[in-house]
Amino acid sequence: MIIEKPWEIIKEQLVSPDPEVIKEFLEEMRSEDVAGIISHLEKEERVQLLHVLKPEEAAELIDEIPWQQAVKILEDMDAQETAAILQEMPSDDQADFLAEFETANQNAVLDEWQPDAVEEVKKLIQYDDHSAGGLMITEFLAFDESLTVGEVVKNLSDHAEKYERYNLQYIYVTSHDKFEGVLQMRDLLLRKRSTPLTDIVLRDAITVNDDDNLDELISFFDTHDFYGVPVVNQKRDLLGVVLRKDLREAETEQINYEHLETQGIVGGEELRTLPILTRAKRRLSWLSVNILLNIAAASVIAVYQDTLSAVIALAVFLPIISDMSGCSGNQAVAVSLRELSLGVIKPFELVRVLWQEASVGLINGLVLGTLIGLAAWIWKGNIYLGLVVGGALGINTLIAVSLGGAIPLILKRFNVDPALASGPLLTTITDMLGFFLALTFASTLMPHL
Repeated sequence: MIIEKPWEIIKEQLVSPDPEVIKEFLEEMRSEDVAGIISHLEKEERVQLLHVLKPEEAAELIDEIPWQQAVKILEDMDAQETAAILQEMPSDDQADFLAEFETANQNAVLDEWQPDAVEEVKKLIQYDDHSAGGLMITEFLAFDESLTVGEVVKNLSDHAEKYERYNLQYIYVTSHDKFEGVLQMRDLLLRKRSTPLTDIVLRDAITVNDDDNLDELISFFDTHDFYGVPVVNQKRDLLGVVLRKDLREAETEQINYEHLETQGIVGGEELRTLPILTRAKRRLSWLSVNILLNIAAASVIAVYQDTLSAVIALAVFLPIISDMSGCSGNQAVAVSLRELSLGVIKPFELVRVLWQEASVGLINGLVLGTLIGLAAWIWKGNIYLGLVVGGALGINTLIAVSLGGAIPLILKRFNVDPALASGPLLTTITDMLGFFLALTFASTLMPHL
């Protein structure tokens, strides 16, 4: 059964929460539906939802929602609760989340942990997110080569509960923490208990270095059909294990970020649950540079300004108005496409998306319109020309951003691929509207130009 607005059910459940009922309801939801539920909850409701769940259940929920949302929710929670939830996650995820926290929040969470766990996660935080050290997990099985098969088997049996969360595909052999090789589970089970590990360890095992970057790791896993690979430093100390699944997740994340950045969404993933000023700032950091580049390109035409009339002077700014509005709108398109793929928004939420994008479009339109208006005024010494081009760009940006957020939802509702059609459709609309606004304003103020 498809529930159109599952977040409303969760909101009702949170009034008088029953953890088991909430847990069962969330388990029936798909990952994208869970992301949509979290996106529609208020800050206090998100915190309350994780509060009523057990730490291990909350950790599973966090794993199903977009990264930026997850970081914000964990930071909004009590440090003790956040610490308990993070302890249910793999070590690489712990480090990634803590690295995103403000220093005060990070220290508050670490104060809840045991000293040895704090030391371990601080080592991981120092690595780049997309290096082998940043992607590796530290939950792995490693035994010194001085041990026997029987001693290893006994250790596995005695600590079975602890090792349930570990990657059991491989067992590694070390000598004073230096990597020596890999132990096959077959050899461990079929050899005599008195057999020393030195007799059965495979010493030709391949490793990667802790500072290997994402591209090097992708190449490694494309070449080797391994479930995971041990990570060592220059001294050959065994530090952790990079799993194939974690590498592929990081690769997908990088592709998504690169796509957003090609559309001018600086800083990677953006969701509409982020503060409006934060979203506007991220986009403006790229748009502000872009407008300067467009002004520089248009200055070539200005060489002929002595032979051009005021109308021709206006024509210099027409491509800037259409291009900058198109860039602003394409940013909104990219966010809508991303949120549609994550399940954070649905096609019927058109009004909500329009309102949220209009807020960002208004801010960016004012900033960009002011910049281009000042450029026109300074160049020609005519404030009315500045008002014409600035007003046209400001209004066109507001409309372009609003439409950019809405068009993918409209296309999705009519079963048209929004990824293919949104960009060209938006560009056509913004070009036509930009020229119409600029020329209409100019016609009205012609005596002053």
